[in-house]
Amino acid sequence: MQGSLNEIDIRSILQLVEVGQRTGQLMVEAYSPAASVVSEKYSDRFKGNCWLVFCSNGRIVYAGESEGSLKRLRDYLHRYKLTEALNELEVPSITAVNAPEYGYLWVLLEQNAITPTQGRSILHGMISETLFDLLSLHHGAFNFEMGSPLAPQLMTLQINTVLPKIMKQVQEWKTFHPHIQSPSQCPLILDPDKLRQVVRPNVFETLTRWADGKTTFRQISRYLNRDIVAVTKAIYPFVQQGFVQLRFPPTEPSPYPRSQFESKIPRIVCIDDDRVIRETVELILTQHGYEATAIGHPLKALSQVFQLKPDLILCDIAMPELNGYEICAMLRSSSAFRETPIIMLTGIDGFIDRLKARMVRATNYLTKPFSKGELLTLVENYIGTADGHSLKLESQLAEAFSHKWPSLDSEEHDLISN
Repeated sequence: MQGSLNEIDIRSILQLVEVGQRTGQLMVEAYSPAASVVSEKYSDRFKGNCWLVFCSNGRIVYAGESEGSLKRLRDYLHRYKLTEALNELEVPSITAVNAPEYGYLWVLLEQNAITPTQGRSILHGMISETLFDLLSLHHGAFNFEMGSPLAPQLMTLQINTVLPKIMKQVQEWKTFHPHIQSPSQCPLILDPDKLRQVVRPNVFETLTRWADGKTTFRQISRYLNRDIVAVTKAIYPFVQQGFVQLRFPPTEPSPYPRSQFESKIPRIVCIDDDRVIRETVELILTQHGYEATAIGHPLKALSQVFQLKPDLILCDIAMPELNGYEICAMLRSSSAFRETPIIMLTGIDGFIDRLKARMVRATNYLTKPFSKGELLTLVENYIGTADGHSLKLESQLAEAFSHKWPSLDSEEHDLISN
């Protein structure tokens, strides 16, 4: 099942998954046309984003963005004063290829750092906020792939139970326009002295704590364990009156897609258990302007690849625990690396090796030992030279710029006062 969100909306897609009791992975990717760099629509802030929803027998097991970041999990752990817990963990062996966040959550459960009840609360929040983003999206493509369920499972969420509540939140969110456009905006108090004169001391204290210009509406909702609409609704009157200003966090200075305006050095990951190969490849690529990272442990490589998000992957075939074919197949099962060039490194230039590489959808292969010229030629063929990316950026920029206080109700008072 695949198509465009212009043909069918997210709500209908999820209902089909539920009715058909389907097991697999739903991938939704937002469109990112250069002609729409500037937009006032909330849904368009998602240009180029990609979400994954894992389902089992028509119920949702887990949902999140495909980028593999642990930032969201850290925010949820904040409410339990466990923000540093992730720093003490080794890369979990059960980390799901598409969902490292989910894998780390399971390790926390296994080590009793969090209780099952806390784990379910975190998962419920993650699923709800992902559905909120998806139901706010109007332009994109989707693909549902049948497959094995994400495992192990802590909980499953019934789609027809959670959808009405999230749909109501999406509709309520629209009432904040045009003053508030995105959950990624950070409230900031402009004049603390003036605000202190018009609100109760406990309200002022709470606003001062959260409206620091660095914490987003979404983060506040995670910290307080409240839904995004309730949190935003409590701060909204102060935004309307001008006491609170909104800004995007330093890493997201504006709603514009960062890739359109920032030069990006091509990033390459080399996975090989041979130290000499790793050091040689890393040295050659770095000298020619690429950002190269060499990884010797195949199990750790899976998690690190999702964090690094390379433009090209070099992967040795003969490795212990996980061989190159298995790694390539796992990466190809993820929408994040479906189109990423994966070059297999092999010591035997044989028909069987080529056939196996083709079966796991490897892009190409390079026979060892290889010369500096052979390596650079192959890399440049798929991602260009390091200098070439700056030319590509200029082209993107040229194309992009050628288109030319109401009273609070009791519930809101309770929220802002707690």
